Amino acid sequence: MKGRFVKTNAFWLVMSLVICLVSALGASFVQSSGGTVTIKDMRWETATGSEMSALLFKPNTATADNPAPGIVVSHGWFNNREMQDLNYVELSRRGFVVISIDMQGHGNSEAVPQELLAKNGIGMYNAVKLLSTLPYVDASRIGVTGHSNGGLASNISVVQDNTVDKPLIKAVYLVSKDADYANPETKEYFNEYGSRDVGIFQTQYDEFFFRTYSETGATAPRDFMTTDNAQSFLNFGAAPADFDGTRVAGKVYKENIDGREAMRVIDSHPMIHPWATFSSTEAHDLVTFFDESLGAPHMIDAGNQVWQWKEFFNAIGLIGFGMFLIAFARALLGTRAFAGLKASESVVAKSPTRTGLIWFWVSMFGFAIVSAWSYVALSQVVNDIIPPFFPQSPPFFIGLWAAINGLVAVIYMVFYYFFYGKKQGNTAKAVGLLPGWRKFGLSVLLSATVVVAAFGIVFVLDYFLKTDFRLWVLAVKAFGPDKIGIAWLYLPFFLVYFLANSALLSSFSHFTLRGKEWITTALLVLFNAMGPIVLVVWQYTTFFSTGNLVDGFGGIYSIWLFPVIVILGVAAVISRKIYRATNNPYIGGLITATVVTLISVSNTLTMG
Repeated sequence: MKGRFVKTNAFWLVMSLVICLVSALGASFVQSSGGTVTIKDMRWETATGSEMSALLFKPNTATADNPAPGIVVSHGWFNNREMQDLNYVELSRRGFVVISIDMQGHGNSEAVPQELLAKNGIGMYNAVKLLSTLPYVDASRIGVTGHSNGGLASNISVVQDNTVDKPLIKAVYLVSKDADYANPETKEYFNEYGSRDVGIFQTQYDEFFFRTYSETGATAPRDFMTTDNAQSFLNFGAAPADFDGTRVAGKVYKENIDGREAMRVIDSHPMIHPWATFSSTEAHDLVTFFDESLGAPHMIDAGNQVWQWKEFFNAIGLIGFGMFLIAFARALLGTRAFAGLKASESVVAKSPTRTGLIWFWVSMFGFAIVSAWSYVALSQVVNDIIPPFFPQSPPFFIGLWAAINGLVAVIYMVFYYFFYGKKQGNTAKAVGLLPGWRKFGLSVLLSATVVVAAFGIVFVLDYFLKTDFRLWVLAVKAFGPDKIGIAWLYLPFFLVYFLANSALLSSFSHFTLRGKEWITTALLVLFNAMGPIVLVVWQYTTFFSTGNLVDGFGGIYSIWLFPVIVILGVAAVISRKIYRATNNPYIGGLITATVVTLISVSNTLTMG
């Protein structure tokens, strides 16, 4: 049996490494268009004295003798440059030179004080100026586009571009972000964009934008096309009294501005704010816009898209990464250094008693309710309680919420142990809660080894192939050394939760339902994420049916739950798998807490 375990685990360890490698090679092949696009990881000092980070995509056909149009693309708030992968893949394969930036304070770009964030378009206008100096870029054909606050960066860049003697930006495409409709001082409608070509990708169920506020309330985003803002934009800044009829979504409108025929278009679609970063419809409309405005060097139909293959390869990398965490941890148990952590005999889970089942079901539903309620309640007050020495707000909010639920789990486990578990002979030592200081120290060392090795894979693949592991809003990526220091601030929050959660899902759920381990694990996966699932369903059922979000439940908080749902489900699997080999609930909790902390601090905004 022991030999079989070693061989089986060795197989899964090798498979995890193979999957990670295939993921990176496949994603690299797609984003480089089969090797015809050169990708560079850039760092440069800006006029604000801070360092910027970006990915440069240079098609082989772009040369000094044959310069190509260039486009700067930007992610939204709390994201990073790789979130624009569908756009930079599709634009670069059509011959555009593309720079995908980390906005200031995001990804690998240096954080700056809040008062400097807007300077140079949160970093975007720095990239525009850099792009215009590249010998293989046609400086007369430069565009900008950004999702959400990347659209804000585009708008700010236009304002700055308006102040220079020779403006650089010819085309602007705003994704899930309003245009600037009115003069901020006079409140009168105006054409801030001048003779530039401008388009809007309008998400009809946008959690943040496309509302017009008045004394009687606000229009729902799905009604945006009926508003004066939308109509003024399509009428090149005209006031409502001067509108030329009712203009519609999807149609390109043109007008001669300063001797040039400029265009305006609104592409309106029924989707939520973050889905635009993962939408073939968005990619279609964006490449169509820039093809008409700047002229694509390679004519490829807008419906011909390959970015989905990159997403596929990136996603299987996430699976390989998760498999490696489990398989490598179990493999280390066979080494001399960590052999003492291996269970002396296989941890056999028994069927629960009727009373045990009552405790199980009550606790599962109870934790789901507490998880959902505490999340909404904390969202109401978190902005008032963030200490100034915490430079990242999302990890603080998620971490504090997690810690609260971890403490609730500890209280439950104390009651469970004294009122039921102890009577069943489940002593704290027997279920692994008291392994001894030596074993606990070894658990910390083994967990650290696993995390370092796992992220070592991420860093190696990032260095050689410029890829990482991700799916939509969940990403495991390489990061700068500054993130390690920041991670120590948030790690205690996540340790409280994941150590308690791991103990709850293993030591205190040490049984099988219907004699099937997979059934028990599947239920624990579901209930571990049940609170966030309920909140997401509640939020978007309300949004889709009424056109408005749940009152008092901000849109950003429901968006943050998408990766949380996946993480909590995976955490249940990691805890159960490692516990069965060690009779130790702490290893899985330590690994998960550390990985989640690093994911959190490397995929958000850091304030200077």
